[in-house]
Amino acid sequence: FAPSLNVALVNSTKEYRSKIINNANNYDVLITTYSLLRNDINEYANIEFETIILDEAQNIKNPDSLITKAIKTINADVRFALSGTPVENNLTELWSIFDFIMPGYLYNKNKFEKIFVNNDKNYNHLKNLIKPFMLRRTKKEVIDELPEKIEQKFYVEMEKEHKRAYKSFVNLIKRRILENDEDNMTVFSYLTKLRQLSIAPEIIVKNYKGKNSKLEILMNIINSQKDRKILVFSQFTKVLKLIEDRLKEENINYSYLDGKTEAKERIKLVDDFNKSNDKKVFLISLKAGGTGLNLTSASMVIHFDPWWNPAIEDQATDRAHRFGQKRCYKAYI
Repeated sequence: FAPSLNVALVNSTKEYRSKIINNANNYDVLITTYSLLRNDINEYANIEFETIILDEAQNIKNPDSLITKAIKTINADVRFALSGTPVENNLTELWSIFDFIMPGYLYNKNKFEKIFVNNDKNYNHLKNLIKPFMLRRTKKEVIDELPEKIEQKFYVEMEKEHKRAYKSFVNLIKRRILENDEDNMTVFSYLTKLRQLSIAPEIIVKNYKGKNSKLEILMNIINSQKDRKILVFSQFTKVLKLIEDRLKEENINYSYLDGKTEAKERIKLVDDFNKSNDKKVFLISLKAGGTGLNLTSASMVIHFDPWWNPAIEDQATDRAHRFGQKRCYKAYI
């Protein structure tokens, strides 16, 4: 029989957390969150851990963040980093994780970026460096019984008024760029507004009276899937609120989660959705719902607005395509 472990959850009030940390030798395992560890980092300074394990290690992908700097001060003989997405934006994120596991192994940040970032000819060299220290498993290798995932790209043509509003805004942006020689950040903000306009003209065009082309298709899909629970993702909370209003109009029971939802409430929402026979739709912001959610009661996911980074999109899609999923899983993008 495996020996039982004395485990402490380092949460709750500052006073309670301090009591646990100051008596760390009385426990085999301490479990905490990234943000709480950052707040308590001074109290960990004199503790020598045998092992530290980071789950969702992409939380330290930014080497300059306060959380990353705090994590890397922890004293531990053995270090593990677990992540479904070690690289989301650029290779420096991989360096930051390796700098936690094996400081100095991939050189310092400046030298690493000079050798590997935007330098295709050295990719194989990087792969050879990291391969001995990475254990990678796909879901199919670990969970043989996982049902098939079917992905379908759904192209939606804009309704007449919607298309007119979009083209008018495109022409306006072109004129502004040519006349004002706009900087990159301003151009990027224009592109973001175009994305919003393409999926929800109501939030950009004042007193818009036409139809929302994508919202109509979304509601058709939801209403046609009588026997499925559905996850709906959007990167824009304003868009989620529009969908929420429409669900209320049609008396469709739903759950809602975004970045403002507290951790305890997240757990409750997930539990309620998985157990409920009435909740049909779960509206989730892409950033808040990409990790840490197990929603296997759903068998369909819809990305209302595709994100530029497919890795983030895949993480969100897999909130339900995981251990416990029994049905063929459909994803609309």
